[in-house]
Amino acid sequence: MHADFLSSQTTLSRRQALALLAVPVAAPLAAPAWAAAPLPQITLAGPPAIVSAPLMRMAETNALQGVAQRTVFTAWRDPDQLRMMAMGGKADVLAMPSNVAANLFNRGAGVTLLNISAWGALWVVTRDAQRKALQDFKGEEIAVPFRGDMPDIVLQLLAAKQGLDVQRDFRIRYVPTPMEAMQLLITRRVSHALLSEPGVSLAMRKTKSFPVGLIAPELHRGADLQQEWGRLFQRAPHMPQAGIAAVGAVRAQPQVLAAVVQAYAQSLAWCRSNVLECGRMMARHIDLLTPEAVADAIAVSQLDAVPAAQARSDLEFFYGQLMTRNPQLVGGKLPDAVFYGQGL
Repeated sequence: MHADFLSSQTTLSRRQALALLAVPVAAPLAAPAWAAAPLPQITLAGPPAIVSAPLMRMAETNALQGVAQRTVFTAWRDPDQLRMMAMGGKADVLAMPSNVAANLFNRGAGVTLLNISAWGALWVVTRDAQRKALQDFKGEEIAVPFRGDMPDIVLQLLAAKQGLDVQRDFRIRYVPTPMEAMQLLITRRVSHALLSEPGVSLAMRKTKSFPVGLIAPELHRGADLQQEWGRLFQRAPHMPQAGIAAVGAVRAQPQVLAAVVQAYAQSLAWCRSNVLECGRMMARHIDLLTPEAVADAIAVSQLDAVPAAQARSDLEFFYGQLMTRNPQLVGGKLPDAVFYGQGL
């Protein structure tokens, strides 16, 4: 099963990552009683997704000026680059899928989860308006990015819960990134793609599937994976999909972590209240994005910056379900309390 999660295109980089993780880890960092001076710089990193918008806002407004002289944002393109950045000291705070954070922690990388902020942004986008549930796509080809990572593992989990096998019952076309899945959909090389926001809204904008009132839009939101999660597991229709985590030496400075948590929550609130301005900001940082698509994405995404300790019960249920499929998706066990920042 584990081998099925690894694509041939990413094997080398993952071996490099595992090799790095095999290096003995230093003793746990001891928190200083007081920071002597602001850090010269804090580097924030994230994917081209809504979860990164508050990080961009924090960098543009120098929101961490109380604890750092400079705050910068840099983008990661795929989960393998994320893993290498997290372990290579290339960033201090990274937006990442929740299972990647747990996996890194359990394999010995210094990771403190700060919050979960993305609770619902996954859809199967389709040209067929009649397909509304995941089972409606049985036998169909679906373009899926990031093989073995979010959102692929969510697709596999939801399929298995209703007696479907992704490899047997669907024709999955794996692609390296969400943007490539979106391009296949827009250019009509596939009829269905598993996308997260803002990729969903961008695809619909590019094919003039907005406004919703058009008689025959080209693309439709098909299976809402959040609703599928709620229906199949008899829970609220939201999943703890992604958030932000601190890595490396910054974990030893609780006042810095507290400032990051507060600034992220405030920046997310700003994005929700200023959707077009937030869209213009994201478009400056991420090629191909448009302000209108980001605004659409914010309107339909479940965004709520929940501190990690408060999200622990939701995370442990989610991790438990992943472990039934493949324990190594979260590093073989549930993370302990240290992972959750001990109440930050």
